[in-house]
Amino acid sequence: MRNGPPSRLAINHDDYHAEYVGRTADGRQFFLTTPFEPAIRGEDDGQEFVALYLFDADGRFLEARIDAFGPRIRMDRAARRTACDARLEELGEVTFTRIEVEPFAVNRFGTTFGLVPREPEEDDDVWWVTLEPGDYMAFTEPWDSGEYDT
Repeated sequence: MRNGPPSRLAINHDDYHAEYVGRTADGRQFFLTTPFEPAIRGEDDGQEFVALYLFDADGRFLEARIDAFGPRIRMDRAARRTACDARLEELGEVTFTRIEVEPFAVNRFGTTFGLVPREPEEDDDVWWVTLEPGDYMAFTEPWDSGEYDT
């Protein structure tokens, strides 16, 4: 079996899911994203969120600021965009760049959020760290590559 989950993983800034990753003027690292719980039983379940994750300069998790917007079918997209913009603005001056942060998990709204390590399945030996909820970014070794699968 491979070594286990990472103590840190890199996320490269890009124009897709990692558009809002970087550093604040005081050196903290941040990741602003839009996680979701998929609708399973129909269009009226699931949940959409805006999440700002903050880390110290060394990548240690500090806090999660998460806003909920209800199911995608009823979500006010303008309100979510406004919340995303406000979360970014509250950071002050930022530089969009690669970050290196530790995995973490927090519970909010009855849901697990974070960069959550996943143990290998029985038929392989690959550790993953997935962005939850929604599992829309998945990282594996080498942990310092900064690349992810969707």
